[in-house]
Amino acid sequence: MRGIVFDGHEALVTDALEVQDPGPKEVQIRTVAAGVCHSDLSVIDGTIPFPPPVVLGHEGAGVVEAVGSEVRSVKPGDHVVVATLASCGTCRACSTGHPTRCRRSLGNVSTPFTYEGRPAYNFAAASVFAERTVVQEVQAVRIPADVPLTSACLIGCGVLTGVGAVLNRARVRPGETAAVFGVGGVGLNVIQGLRIAGATRIVGVDTVAAKEELARQFGATDFVDASAGDAAERVRALVPPDRDRASGALAPTGGVTWAFDCVGHPAVLRSALDSLDWGGTAVAIGIPPRGAEVAVDVNALAYVDRGLLGNRYGSARPHHDIPLMVDLYQTGRLLLDELVTLTRPLTAFGEVIDEMHAGRVARGVLTFD
Repeated sequence: MRGIVFDGHEALVTDALEVQDPGPKEVQIRTVAAGVCHSDLSVIDGTIPFPPPVVLGHEGAGVVEAVGSEVRSVKPGDHVVVATLASCGTCRACSTGHPTRCRRSLGNVSTPFTYEGRPAYNFAAASVFAERTVVQEVQAVRIPADVPLTSACLIGCGVLTGVGAVLNRARVRPGETAAVFGVGGVGLNVIQGLRIAGATRIVGVDTVAAKEELARQFGATDFVDASAGDAAERVRALVPPDRDRASGALAPTGGVTWAFDCVGHPAVLRSALDSLDWGGTAVAIGIPPRGAEVAVDVNALAYVDRGLLGNRYGSARPHHDIPLMVDLYQTGRLLLDELVTLTRPLTAFGEVIDEMHAGRVARGVLTFD
């Protein structure tokens, strides 16, 4: 079986993989398409420490091949999106509709694969850079068969994370304003989530000026080239303060209601905080190296009611949110096909990585046919 394995030194395209049969509550999926996310690259560069050998990939869609004896929600032949959230379904968090807070869904690592005859780990409980993978039943979400799997695969991570951060975590309301730092695969989905939510001013921020056209296509009303100076200052200039605000040391100089850090760098998160108006909130989405910290003047939060939120996987409820994303796509409100700027066979993984590093793709998709 073909797949991509990180052996601790490099990512290898190999045919020396095997996957186990599904257990009673598991589903075996034939992968048709898989998006390449920066989290996969973070395993390769060591930002996300992970034991090797590990089968990469966590943003996938495919067709159910086999199910365990206790599986009831899907059957062989069903088209599914793979969610990375292997939540238990019974704890307090799951029972109250917050599966991203399920303790069992963190550090959910097992060895359903063998690589050259020895056990190999799964990544993000998904490992969709393989021709077949095995996941928990709760992770396999059925979708209509007429939805292209090369587009649907992106729902499993980038779309849920970005749109979910807006609709589920921030709960942005019509008329609010926002800045989105990092116009990559997740950032574009934050932008279109803001458009869907009714935000009136959406500022895309990126160091690659060429991303402006794509940002505007997905719903940005403005764009700031972060390589050309203080991005937060330029965001505040685009969204000026009310004229009747008081003056003084903490007087506002403009800013947005919401700022989303989709990069995962302390300096970017600080810039997001600095772009906020009074009462604004920054949302940390991107994942920096472990131990990364950001310095902030607490008075700049407490005195003017600003906030900082963490956000895991768009606070998603996959069995609710994935069908919702499909509905939004089918009614023309959610752009999926437009996210796919590069489609390549599994063997061209290296080419996709090069294009990502160069900032030339929204999402690259690997195919297995």
